[in-house]
Amino acid sequence: MKSRTSTNTTAPVHYQVELLDVQAHLFRVTLTVPAPTAQQTLRLPVWIPGSYLVREFAKHLQKLDARQGTKRVAVQQHDKATWEVACTPGTPLQVQYEVYAFDASVRTAWLDAQRGFFNGTSLCLQVPELADTPHTLAIAAAGAPKGWQVATGLEAVKCDKAGFGLYRADSYDTLVDCPVELGPFWSGSFVACGIPHRFVVAGAPPSFDGAQLLSDTQAICEAELRFWHGEAVADVKKVSASRKKDGGHSPIPFKNYVFMLAAVHDGYGGLEHKNSTALICARKDLPRLPRTTLAPTTHKQPEGYTTLLGLISHEYFHTWNVKRLRPAELARYDYTQENYTQLLWFFEGFTSYYDDLLLRRAARIDNATYLKLLSKTINQVNQTPGRLVQSVAQSSFDAWVKYYRQDENTANATVSYYTKGSLVGLCLDLTLRAEGKTSLDAVMRGLWARCAGGPMTEADLLTVLQEQTGRSYAKEIAHWVHNTKELPVAELLEQHGVQVNREPDQVAQQLGLRVKENGGLFVQQVLRGSVAEKAGFAAGDEWLAVQTEGQPWRMQALDDLTLYTGKAKKVSALVSRDKRLMTLTLAMPAPSTAVRLSIRDAAAANKWLNGA
Repeated sequence: MKSRTSTNTTAPVHYQVELLDVQAHLFRVTLTVPAPTAQQTLRLPVWIPGSYLVREFAKHLQKLDARQGTKRVAVQQHDKATWEVACTPGTPLQVQYEVYAFDASVRTAWLDAQRGFFNGTSLCLQVPELADTPHTLAIAAAGAPKGWQVATGLEAVKCDKAGFGLYRADSYDTLVDCPVELGPFWSGSFVACGIPHRFVVAGAPPSFDGAQLLSDTQAICEAELRFWHGEAVADVKKVSASRKKDGGHSPIPFKNYVFMLAAVHDGYGGLEHKNSTALICARKDLPRLPRTTLAPTTHKQPEGYTTLLGLISHEYFHTWNVKRLRPAELARYDYTQENYTQLLWFFEGFTSYYDDLLLRRAARIDNATYLKLLSKTINQVNQTPGRLVQSVAQSSFDAWVKYYRQDENTANATVSYYTKGSLVGLCLDLTLRAEGKTSLDAVMRGLWARCAGGPMTEADLLTVLQEQTGRSYAKEIAHWVHNTKELPVAELLEQHGVQVNREPDQVAQQLGLRVKENGGLFVQQVLRGSVAEKAGFAAGDEWLAVQTEGQPWRMQALDDLTLYTGKAKKVSALVSRDKRLMTLTLAMPAPSTAVRLSIRDAAAANKWLNGA
């Protein structure tokens, strides 16, 4: 057993994290409890807030050993993530264990020779009865490759220039709500409305334009800070004066913020925290410096960069809407099991409504780009048969077993609380604006004030709507949220100067198929009621060929179908299922259409898009 050194043991709960072996992807954690109980319970969370799936983090914990002084003490495991340690009260307890870290997502932990990352929910055993007391975390520099740094939203107590050292949190919740990035990352900073922001990027290529990313992110942050707290926060002097007058406080609920972005070959995602966020994007989607060594070309940022900015906008908006305003059922997290709520349509859906809209208001995209993004969302919902099966409130409740566990039947049985929830937000906003008394912007700020930036219920939303409009919105919420009827999206957009155009659907949608084209044509999903379902296609089929007018043709992409079918009303499809060849009769579908939005009345549309 190696020596158990610790930077600090004065806090009721203290952790030391070491990079035990970057090649073996192992962190070593030493937990110190200065005053343990006789039968000290320790628990590791089974999920992480913001990602509604039981992920069983304990499966990566190994070699747990407990000692008081030099004496090893007995440890009894009670369930998959709970241990009980037989202690002598009054004698400090040290528990040491290893955590295997090889999950590149934003939800768990990662460690190799190029980068380290962890959430406290993956590494830090909870001491339940001390959960609301101060916690400290020491991140050891020993074992870290040369040139590595640390970035985290935790409060630094005593750290070196690279960020290794001692950090403090006021509770276990705060500790595990601050992920930690380690490595030789790029780092930049800016100030938005008087608040320092840091942006770190791991894995960026030489073409990465950090200045562009900082400029765009600053504009997004300032737009969202003004959204929640009004134009007053744009005056840095007023914010500073407010802090001095009110004991260091300001309307803004955080003192600093950290963006942590991992750029990888292929990936996308984010997870929100109270004063930070962890993000993943594809390297090709980062903003790029103008070319200097290749032949001159028109400099244009990747289309995926707009998607990345939307992700940044989404996670930053969560700083208010889900991390502070949050479902009353999640007022206190229970890390041992699922925490159910029917309100994810509000917290994720309304955040999804505002993420791209605030890009538009921050002047990062134009009207045409915004309407293109909104068209995509509308079509995604319209092309999901499950919207007629499951309400968006039920989708929220079922997230633990359906949204995060998608399969070949997901599109037929469920609807996304992200996409349909965002359209509920759109419908509510446009309805409020049409009536002329308020807007969803004002309602969100009203909820923030009513709930004091804390837990809320659907009843709180209805109350604020009643207060600001003078009438009940219970009927609309029941119809749009707790029912499976269609939303009045088109009618409301038309009222606000947006033209709802129709254009031919993609081949996949007309057939009712979701496929993967990778050296062949593989069926992943068959949509309910589609011509593909009626023909007998099933998930897992490989579509090999199509025969029309007696001539067989090899199929390698879905668009090949339009090339080979001509005016045929029926074709024979040759598929391979479980290595057996089958011939299916496919009736060619009637043409269907998708939505494409455009501006009809610029003055009316801009009033909404500008947030006037």
